[in-house]
Amino acid sequence: MAATFGGPQRILAFLLEARQRQQRVPPTPPLYIINPATAFTMATLKTPRAFSSFVCQSCRLRLLPQHRTFASSPLLRAEDNATPPPSTPASNAPSGLGALGNNMALPPRPKSQSAIRNALDGDMNSFINSAMAENYNAHTNVKPHRMHVYATKHNTHITFVQPPRPASQTVSSGISGTSSKASDQSKVVDVLLSFSAGNIGFRKAGRGSYDAAYQLAAFVLKQIQERGLLRDIQQLEVVLRGFGAGREAVTKAILGSEGRHLRGKITAVMDATRLKLGGPRAPKPRRLG
Repeated sequence: MAATFGGPQRILAFLLEARQRQQRVPPTPPLYIINPATAFTMATLKTPRAFSSFVCQSCRLRLLPQHRTFASSPLLRAEDNATPPPSTPASNAPSGLGALGNNMALPPRPKSQSAIRNALDGDMNSFINSAMAENYNAHTNVKPHRMHVYATKHNTHITFVQPPRPASQTVSSGISGTSSKASDQSKVVDVLLSFSAGNIGFRKAGRGSYDAAYQLAAFVLKQIQERGLLRDIQQLEVVLRGFGAGREAVTKAILGSEGRHLRGKITAVMDATRLKLGGPRAPKPRRLG
């Protein structure tokens, strides 16, 4: 028996192979004996693949050693007590970059809130011009008086107005703040004088003449001086309306000797003539002769 099959080892191997065929089980893979030095080399080569299979990209970058390509200062650990040396510009840096860094230096910040408060509470004219300062304090500025000149073909009207004020604060109203009624004191007064050429004696066609307008302007300027209104006028604006003969006459009176007391207080001359845009059909022109 042993001579036929070649010994007990071959018989045992034959029986095991027959049993595996009956059970239809794949044969056991052969075992390999690996050198320890070779096994360490293979494990080292396979480590990155296994490491990358379950670690994300961000964590991998955090775990890997960091390379500071453009760093000029030495790396220090947290447990080191030595203070880092002050950063100095590189000796091989171009001179243009150093000059640019010096020019881009920011101004020093205020050290406390008191410095900021003092800067804000300072004179506005110190860091802005006078025009901006007046606009910044516009609520404190005195509103100007106005002289409206309405010059038509047949007459000239002059109205002198002040900014809206209570009647008790207007001298020409005749209403005092103590003896008058509360309702009278609360009335708002803005019109101080209002005259036309008919109020000084001109009638019919004479009211639209140049002479009537000139005398009217001289009369109004005299009334402003006699009633003591000059002391309340800080600024005066002249508003012209219409293209009658009184437009030029009032201008000449203000520029003449009659307006010498009021001429220096004029700050603006405006035109408020109404222009017709569309509207109904104009009347047929008048035929003469």
